[in-house]
Amino acid sequence: MRDLSAAHVEAFLEMMSAERGAAINTLEAYRRDLDDASSVLKADGATLARANSENIRAVIGDLAARGFSPASQARRLSALRQFYKFLHAEGLRDDDPTGVVESPRKRRSLPKILSVDDVTRLLTQAETDIAEARTEAEALQRIRFRALLELLYASGMRVSELVGLPFRVLAEGGRFLVIRGKGSKERMVPMSRPARAALDAWVAKIGEVAEESGFLFPASSNDGHLSRQVFARELKEVAARAGLPSAKVSPHVLRHAFASHLLAGGADLRAVQELLGHTDISTTQIYTHVLDERLKQLVAEHHPLAKHPKNRD
Repeated sequence: MRDLSAAHVEAFLEMMSAERGAAINTLEAYRRDLDDASSVLKADGATLARANSENIRAVIGDLAARGFSPASQARRLSALRQFYKFLHAEGLRDDDPTGVVESPRKRRSLPKILSVDDVTRLLTQAETDIAEARTEAEALQRIRFRALLELLYASGMRVSELVGLPFRVLAEGGRFLVIRGKGSKERMVPMSRPARAALDAWVAKIGEVAEESGFLFPASSNDGHLSRQVFARELKEVAARAGLPSAKVSPHVLRHAFASHLLAGGADLRAVQELLGHTDISTTQIYTHVLDERLKQLVAEHHPLAKHPKNRD
């Protein structure tokens, strides 16, 4: 029986170009994916046009054997799904062999983490910068930055939540911050003493202006408050002065540090979920690698047999 795979691929690519407006690079990527799959199938005695589910699994398995990442395998399977969906729509096949093939699981990458020492260096540098300010304007900017940094590490806020804090954000006598997060949901996070001291120093300088603007960190922007980009840039500058790689430091990395350091110190995962404002605990579970290490340490330090291997018999 004549193999129509090449003709089907051309028809598929023509459809992607004409009806979907696919870019040239996208079309070339589809062609490479389908050509490679076709070669694997041919070696297995099958064809792209008439492949079954087992053949498709073999194609994905071949990618894994060649060292392709789960993400690359998933992309290849997506290309095949699109191709067979087209063949089915055109009446060229009455089934889709990819329908029962599970997508390779992508490993969720661990967040970049700053150590406690790294964060301490940042905080120390922020204090040093204030003392070394050459002008009143520079000192004001650095006092603001220190307040932002202390608040972020103390609360784990999203950077958008941080820069947009309303002026009247304090509650419970200043022991907590009331944060309005995603979906306008409110949550309370505790204030550390250093964060409160840094915030008090900032408010003492800018209080009237901030109260009039309605924002804790006012700025002459369209939103009326400091932008995320300005804070992120200042953070990288301070990181560089502290001797830390600026590429390693960002507001989101500090949020990760907040969560990881809490868990390493024995905090409950559910409590960290609440503090971060995660709706689903599965989002917070990316930090369980910290818990794994802590549990290993607890067993090693406290299990009666851990230090006495000879007693295990």
